[in-house]
Amino acid sequence: MTKGRMDSALSTAPVVTCMKTLMMVFNFIFWVTGIVILAIGIWTKVDLYKYLELSSIYQPEAPYVLIGVGAVIVLIGSLGCCCTIKGHSVLLYMFCGFLFVIFIIELSAGIALLVYRGKLEKGFKDGLSAALQQYGQKGEGEITDALDELQKKLVCCGIDDYKDWYDTPFSRSSALPNSVPESCCRISTKECIHTGLTNETASVNIHTQGCHKLVVDFINGNMGPIGGVALGISFFQVLGAVLAFCLAKSISRAKYEQVA
Repeated sequence: MTKGRMDSALSTAPVVTCMKTLMMVFNFIFWVTGIVILAIGIWTKVDLYKYLELSSIYQPEAPYVLIGVGAVIVLIGSLGCCCTIKGHSVLLYMFCGFLFVIFIIELSAGIALLVYRGKLEKGFKDGLSAALQQYGQKGEGEITDALDELQKKLVCCGIDDYKDWYDTPFSRSSALPNSVPESCCRISTKECIHTGLTNETASVNIHTQGCHKLVVDFINGNMGPIGGVALGISFFQVLGAVLAFCLAKSISRAKYEQVA
């Protein structure tokens, strides 16, 4: 090996070491991102689905997609660590390709959240309208429980306000008109008057604010930031892909210089 090639090899080694360190940091953050997405998917499937299924555009496959994407990211992140440690340039090029695919998926998801925000709002309102008509009916136990849980959690009643319940099968089948479920009560259910309501008794005994406005406020206040974070994370994958590509190229160059 000539002196020039020796100097070149010596200068390449620190670069490779530095890039390996950066790649390990990236892989750790990437792996944690996968864990978070996986946890969100499991949480959506186990708990959050009870509220999401009230939306007319809810897709039951959505939690499985999140779980699948999170698991793939965890797997690829683990493989990325192995590729970085072992220094296999071919595997690093493959890792770069995987990151680019994940970038496309996350970018699409972030844009979809921002674009379809209005449809999410309308879908939830349509779903609530249907749920109110199905509430308490035979064979609709899941819808009934989900709506009760929603009204208790969000401290709300009805769609736009509590009077939405008045024109429902539940209210018409009650002993007194103008009735709402016990889940609308703001005081103890034993003391709560939730049938034969007037404006005066309603303000004292039940929550009067509708659930839709609370959900819309949540969507407007959080979907923008969530979509922005999703877009930011997607571009973070681009950084990882560039690092993987540059590291693979540096490793290949270092091996060539050693042979030469």
